[in-house]
Amino acid sequence: MSASLSRPRVGVWLIGARGSVATTVVTGCAAVTAGLHPPTGMVTETPAFTDSGLPALSDLVFGGHDTVDCPLPKRAETLTAGGVLPPGVATAVAAELAAADREIRPGGPTPGDTRSEAELITAFADDIRDFVHRHDLERAVVVNVASTEPAPQGPDAPLPASTLYALAALRAGCPYVNFTPSEGMHHPVAAREAERTGLPYAGRDGKTGQTLLRAVLGPMFAQRALNVRAWSGTNLLGGGDGAALADPAAAAAKNAGKERVLADTLGIVPEGEVHIDDVPALGDWKTAWDHIAFDGFLGTRMILQTIWQGCDSALAAPLVLDLARLTARSHEAGLTGPLGDLGFYFKDPVGDGPAGLAEQYAALGRLAERLAGAAASADLGTGDGAVAGGAGADAVAGAETSAQSAQGDAPRGERP
Repeated sequence: MSASLSRPRVGVWLIGARGSVATTVVTGCAAVTAGLHPPTGMVTETPAFTDSGLPALSDLVFGGHDTVDCPLPKRAETLTAGGVLPPGVATAVAAELAAADREIRPGGPTPGDTRSEAELITAFADDIRDFVHRHDLERAVVVNVASTEPAPQGPDAPLPASTLYALAALRAGCPYVNFTPSEGMHHPVAAREAERTGLPYAGRDGKTGQTLLRAVLGPMFAQRALNVRAWSGTNLLGGGDGAALADPAAAAAKNAGKERVLADTLGIVPEGEVHIDDVPALGDWKTAWDHIAFDGFLGTRMILQTIWQGCDSALAAPLVLDLARLTARSHEAGLTGPLGDLGFYFKDPVGDGPAGLAEQYAALGRLAERLAGAAASADLGTGDGAVAGGAGADAVAGAETSAQSAQGDAPRGERP
């Protein structure tokens, strides 16, 4: 058997699997694998990760949940017409898009859905396990790329959908990545369950544009001892994300991560806030503007303004592929709990870690070295960094037992 056939395959289960980001992820992975485009924007394809033992792009298998039924090939056509995907690529990888679309299962809860939270979690987990078993995958990573949810309203509110999916991932024995500002694993019920299972997880809210700049500029002002008086911003965006963020509660969840970056890098919370405006005509494109008022030597008042114009899906997709590969490899290497070294990718990262981009990149580099060391140890047969259990029967059984035991501790009736 050839080396390419003998390599274990890894599943990437996308929540929001028919959205713009997910479609770009599947299309981009297939296009890069086929040599149609270079892996621009993928940090894991740089030399620092060569020896880290990451799963190859060609070994990723896609599936997921969504509440819409527009097929991925059709969605890719729409993104091509909007300039998000280059002409001809969706056609060239039509077979890969169709294969991924066949693996998408109905999500929820949808209007009129009478299933309880426990029933939804069980159904979602069964879908993930079935995906893993049918494709004989070594493991799978669940990645949330769905639209932003409003923050939960109090301890007695229903569990948000993102948390139901996170609990399903844990029950299926899978690591979890929250690329959105939604609650997900941050909800106390899910956080408690994550601690019980010991599965690795990462998040939250992918850092693709405005906050990426803030993570660079904030440390610059602090390190040069320049006094930032005010930092205001505006986001203009369309598409599904723009519509979702038109809800003030969802926008507040989004802005929390942006504000955290400034507080952590500057040591203060400057005056000003971020406004998010839905402009449907922009589609998947966005413009982010920042206005920074600061004092220089002898109190001289100065201004820095930045404008970031980009395509959200094209910015997010390579990061999602990076995170899926890094999280899968971390799981294989036996890492557990919050993956703080992946803070480089997030506005509001889990665990403890630096907020400045340079320091976050250094932490990511150390993770790459750690994974490389685990791979070398495994190759030598020492046992260090050996596989800690994928989404196979033993891992699933352990997570299932833990999830079931949590039902007695849940704060209200039907919670897992």
